[in-house]
Amino acid sequence: MMAQSRADRDFCASMLPKVSRTFAACIGLLPQPVQHRVLVAYLLCRIADTVEDCARMPAGRKRELLAAFRTSLDEGGGAVPGLAEAFAEPANADELLTREADTTLREFRAFPRQAREAIRPWVQEMCDGMAGYAELQPRPDAFQALERVADLDRYCWFVAGTVGHLLTELFRVHSPRIDATCHARLKARATDFGLGLQLVNIIKDVADDRVRGWSFVPRELCAESGFTPEELLAPARRAEADAVMRRLIAKARGHLDGALQYCLELPAADYRLRLFCLAPLYFAIRTLARAEADPRLLDPAHKVKISRREVYRTLAAGFLVAPSNALVAGYYRRLAGAAPSAWTSSLPR
Repeated sequence: MMAQSRADRDFCASMLPKVSRTFAACIGLLPQPVQHRVLVAYLLCRIADTVEDCARMPAGRKRELLAAFRTSLDEGGGAVPGLAEAFAEPANADELLTREADTTLREFRAFPRQAREAIRPWVQEMCDGMAGYAELQPRPDAFQALERVADLDRYCWFVAGTVGHLLTELFRVHSPRIDATCHARLKARATDFGLGLQLVNIIKDVADDRVRGWSFVPRELCAESGFTPEELLAPARRAEADAVMRRLIAKARGHLDGALQYCLELPAADYRLRLFCLAPLYFAIRTLARAEADPRLLDPAHKVKISRREVYRTLAAGFLVAPSNALVAGYYRRLAGAAPSAWTSSLPR
């Protein structure tokens, strides 16, 4: 039994850098045991995402597997029927992880009850949401786009807002300093934390998605500027497309401002929890500022990204500023390229 547990733990640890080098680089900032719990929770989310994203699988089958995976997370849940068979010949690391989902589930079930209860409802919420988007994916024969801004918000909630709340609940289990008052404040900003990071990913990848036949830029938003998502990359629609992208960038910036507040609400004594949250926040606001100033944002041949040197510099700065709310907020504003705004007067001290 002990050998099985060690093998399961080793499998989870080995899979993380294969499915996400970025997350693997950040998770080491967390202390144990919350580090391992976040790692396993992330892999559970990744399994759900892999099922939803599998282009070769019919929508009905995706919904069946997501429902079965959801049930497997319940207390006393078992193996996920059909999942190993559906990914019997994995095409990549994500599909290998999904084929071996029972290994990650065993590791999840070995957690204390409080940790399981912190993770379960949010992964299940993600499964429910992804089942609703099972038919929405890039297809070679048809262009697809979200219809309304509300659809974009809903999509971002299921894939990322839930993660903000999952982390909040795991942090509360880990830290005695997160009392009821602090917990309530974190919950109030947890959605912003997830949505801000997700919107930045959507913005920086907008041209790639359009080339693949997909748009997260809603038709409603494009129509207000007098064009369609199909025309997003058309040179003749550049002015209109730029206007829409500025609106999305402002939307992302608003959520990232909320994510900053989330980080500031984490107790300064929980230094490594702060570091873990500040790293992706700083990467995101730096990327967003780069996207806002980049004239080639809508060029499919160009990638909006920060350099490896900037990544290391940002991480180093995070280590220095994390204990001080004033420094945390000041460095954020510097990366954002923004002057202090009205909300800074209400920053927690």
